[in-house]
Amino acid sequence: MASARSSAVTTLVKRVSSTSSSNALRRVATSQSVEQAQGVPSTPSPTVNAASNVKTKPANYKKFAIYRWNPDKNEKPATHTYTINTNECGPMVLDALIKIKNEQDTSLSFRRSCREGICGSCAMNMDGSNGLACLTKINTDSGKETLITPLPHMFVVKDLVVDMTNFYQQYKSIEPWLKRKNPTTNPGREVLQSKKDRAKLDGMYECILCACCSTSCPSYWWNPEKYLGPAALLHANRWIADSRDEYTKERLEAIDDEFKLYRCHTIMNCAVACPKGLSPGMQIQMIKKAQATR
Repeated sequence: MASARSSAVTTLVKRVSSTSSSNALRRVATSQSVEQAQGVPSTPSPTVNAASNVKTKPANYKKFAIYRWNPDKNEKPATHTYTINTNECGPMVLDALIKIKNEQDTSLSFRRSCREGICGSCAMNMDGSNGLACLTKINTDSGKETLITPLPHMFVVKDLVVDMTNFYQQYKSIEPWLKRKNPTTNPGREVLQSKKDRAKLDGMYECILCACCSTSCPSYWWNPEKYLGPAALLHANRWIADSRDEYTKERLEAIDDEFKLYRCHTIMNCAVACPKGLSPGMQIQMIKKAQATR
């Protein structure tokens, strides 16, 4: 009997609660209908308020003059001008190039990959300075046209894409890998070095081989086939300075040449152009010092 009464009471409570909720909803709906019928403005929802407060930026139209050349067409290189609203894309030059390619001219060619200043693919010349398009901010001055050209003094494959063959061959020539004469104490394991020796590699290992430094160097412009250039020589010193490498003497002898090494006249354009903040010119001076003391 007690359990039956308890069940009946529970059912009754549920019915009362349900009826109360339904009546409350009807009152809310009725009051809103009455307000609308009487012309009383209803309170908008938080979502509507948030949407109405969004401010759209005014259009900022900017012109980009981009070097164009197609080897499949019998036409001379020329610059084509494109106008875009920079408030509809990201803040970097690469964002503008992607917007132009996607929306205005799909034939535009340029290299890109990581968009984080790590791969070095999008190196080009922007307003007269070498740099990475993914790290170079757009000049927001709408009255000033931005000029974008390939890396200077390089053979152009198409548009902003240059031939990096000679650059990579020079990098390969300095044998950028660890070379040892004696087997390690722990075969199959990494070769250890002290923290002090490891610190000597700072300012060299960060190079991403974008070629911004080499293509900004007048000495490299004059003798690109003979002078190794800032990037290759920076990597050469990276292995010369590595305490784990046992071919220091041979490495120094291999680049002891009036053209390979000594065409550097410390103009230091390389340090200005490097997007990673490195100083290839200083590393070249370290190599010259090592040559004089060996």
